[in-house]
Amino acid sequence: MKKILNYFSLFEWILLLGSILVIVLAFIIFHNEKYYYLAASILGVISLAFLAKGSPIGMILTVIFSLMYAYISYQAHYYGEMVTYVGMTGLIATITLVSWIRHPSKRNKNEVEINEDLKLKEYIFLFFLSSAVTVGFYFILRYLNTANLITSTISIFTSFTASYLALRRCRFYAIVYVVNDIVLIVLWSLATVENFSYLALVICFVTFLIYDAYSFINWTKIKKEQQKSE
Repeated sequence: MKKILNYFSLFEWILLLGSILVIVLAFIIFHNEKYYYLAASILGVISLAFLAKGSPIGMILTVIFSLMYAYISYQAHYYGEMVTYVGMTGLIATITLVSWIRHPSKRNKNEVEINEDLKLKEYIFLFFLSSAVTVGFYFILRYLNTANLITSTISIFTSFTASYLALRRCRFYAIVYVVNDIVLIVLWSLATVENFSYLALVICFVTFLIYDAYSFINWTKIKKEQQKSE
């Protein structure tokens, strides 16, 4: 028990428990009866808590969250989110999990070894790769009559880019996820106009945004500590 308590710092415990409390209160206050929304939101926050520490456990939880979120997206006719999280985010998270397990930090086996920042040519390659994937998905989403098509398409670009950077163990994955969180806040805000129960997901992604910002800060810190220990 002591080991579990000491795994997160006091600030990280406050951030985690505070995020969960906000999500639960929002669920209660707005009389949301869809408990799997609550479960998915809490699971998502816990996964981010572990990802911020560079722990492969975070990736395991991300795979589970992807399946739950895909089901919620299907119900909202956000087929872009559904396809993205089942066929892309969840799949890449599974591959990333294997990569993270195979590249543990020398100072801590439960922590992934963070890569140096990518070279410019790889960022250029990633931009064109993400663009190609996004264009391909756009026509699929249009065929499926996806709600809020443009916003859903932008979400694919940011999700794929962030997932690629996480696979490459690059700290900038968290910055791209911040952008993705903003896109998803807009996306689910539009859904909330028609169905107020989706407000829980808006609040969920607001907490995700805060966590992803912290993840970048913490990964930068971990990277410096790993370099010192080499």
